[in-house]
Amino acid sequence: MASLGRRRGVPVSRERGVMAATECYIVHEIYNGENAQDQFEYELEQALEAQYKYIVIEPTRIGDETARWITVGNCLHKTAVLSGTACLLTPLSLPIEYSRYVALPAGAFSVACAALYGISWQFDPCCKYQVEYDSQKLSRLPLHTLTSSTPVVLVRRDDVHRKRLHNTIALAALAYCAKKIYELYAV
Repeated sequence: MASLGRRRGVPVSRERGVMAATECYIVHEIYNGENAQDQFEYELEQALEAQYKYIVIEPTRIGDETARWITVGNCLHKTAVLSGTACLLTPLSLPIEYSRYVALPAGAFSVACAALYGISWQFDPCCKYQVEYDSQKLSRLPLHTLTSSTPVVLVRRDDVHRKRLHNTIALAALAYCAKKIYELYAV
């Protein structure tokens, strides 16, 4: 097990066995040279690919960029699900002659968001992580060893069900839209 030392690029663990060495990685904010930012990005990439349960990002700039990237991916996912659900439920709640004015744009928006997520985020190792805000979970991490007062903490989560959900809803919305467009122009 690694110690809680200030060495760069070393996985950390707690002395009392609360956390294993393979669970947490800290990207420390240590500037040695003009390529420090590149080094931080490289360390983060390595930690993401090593699939640590927790990744603590001490450098503010890279932490904020990573948190924003995750937020945009979450927004695309939620938008795909909500607009696809609106597309599929609108025909049940509005009269048939009006429902297509809501359902078709909502369905197209759902498909577009799911496609953008699939192209830009699906194969990025960062999409397997979420920003952790729960203070109880954060208290288990060795944050007291950091020099930054506002680190970004990422937690690895299984996103298989999430991807299946938004892909299934987007495909159902696409099928509904294709059927409605066919009915509109075939008649």
